[in-house]
Amino acid sequence: QVQLVESGGGLVQPGGSLRLSCAGSGFTFSRYAMTWYRQALGKERELVAGISTTGGSTTYADSVKGRFTISRDNAKATLYLQMNSLKPEDTAVYYCNAVRGASTHWGQGTQVTVST
Repeated sequence: QVQLVESGGGLVQPGGSLRLSCAGSGFTFSRYAMTWYRQALGKERELVAGISTTGGSTTYADSVKGRFTISRDNAKATLYLQMNSLKPEDTAVYYCNAVRGASTHWGQGTQVTVST
């Protein structure tokens, strides 16, 4: 059974940091490109950051460049998102996604709230 389980979300003050994790199982993690998406209340889901199978290539939304870092550990089948200098507009449910050709898998999401 394919599973992607996100963790690490929570409440943080503006300017703070969080590290999200996404643990994969039931599929060959290292063969899938991985992406973080987020969806704020009342808004469409948007791409935050993506990483290639080996980790050699990454991409970021303009809104998070220089603040967020995506990485992966294929030996642990885990995807990460280090989020620094968080802003209230980063508040959303964050989802990880695995994709290989027509095959795609989603996690259940983890809530990130940036507020005083």
